[in-house]
Amino acid sequence: MLARPGRTCPLSYRYSPSSITARLSLNAETLWIAGGLYGNTLALDALLEAYEADRSSKALIFNGDFHWFDVDAEDFHRVNETVLRFHALRGNIETEIAAPGEDAGCGCAYPDWVGDATVEHSNRIIERLRATALASGPSLARLAELPMHHAARVGDATVGTVHGDAGSLAGWGFSQEALATAAGYAAARAAFAEAGVDIFASSHTCLPVLQSFDEGAVLINNGSAGMPNFRGMTSGLVSRISVHRSQNALYSTRFNAVFVEAIALAYDHRAWQERFLAQWPAGTDAHASYWERITRGPRYEVAQAVRPATGRAGCARTAAGSR
Repeated sequence: MLARPGRTCPLSYRYSPSSITARLSLNAETLWIAGGLYGNTLALDALLEAYEADRSSKALIFNGDFHWFDVDAEDFHRVNETVLRFHALRGNIETEIAAPGEDAGCGCAYPDWVGDATVEHSNRIIERLRATALASGPSLARLAELPMHHAARVGDATVGTVHGDAGSLAGWGFSQEALATAAGYAAARAAFAEAGVDIFASSHTCLPVLQSFDEGAVLINNGSAGMPNFRGMTSGLVSRISVHRSQNALYSTRFNAVFVEAIALAYDHRAWQERFLAQWPAGTDAHASYWERITRGPRYEVAQAVRPATGRAGCARTAAGSR
């Protein structure tokens, strides 16, 4: 089969689910997990403020795609240096700017329900971002060395943090669209036993979902830390997994005594719009793909994101705002 840049998943992105917990490298009371920052420096400021205010024994994981809109060299450098002070995974964006794969394009591995125009825009965005990255110096090599997954213990839960899904850095198996189908729900359910985890945290597919399963397992996809995630809401979203309940959760569930929460990230929305337009004015690829979502949010509701164990088919497929 011919490679299709932006739609094909490179073989180098794939891993065995069992490899996720091969090395448990972290034990904490609280994990903050931020995927899809997308170079939003205002959201980064808000995240660091919220994280510092959490008084528990904690760790912060950036689980990929922390770069994207930050084609300004100063913004790119700030995001890179800040993220690399914490735990970090590489997403497809970091992979394709640090070690581009032949015919991978943006590395998004978009499924068929995402339109061709979105794919083409993303392939051109990565080309422009790569030019900024190549001028960034030695830090680029550090991105290429970042892992594709991470495992930790929080209370009595084993938490597997991935960018995509249980088998691929750019997998869509943990997307809200896949989980709304019988086959997708069953595949995600099986992934917990295969990986040996109780909670999965992911982000790649850009729209949030909190899916519970009959055995008590929980999957949380934070959508995007750096963009709005729901209609009419201007905040980003991050995941918080903790033995201590947050007073600021937008929605949540539990695995035994461990709280799995979505935390709204209220950044300076007006300042971010101005910063975005300075780098991606009208007529550019990122503006065409993302401006409506940045200003109005995607066509997606909180009620669509929260899925009980028996509520497999609670929403229709939508590619609104998908990356």
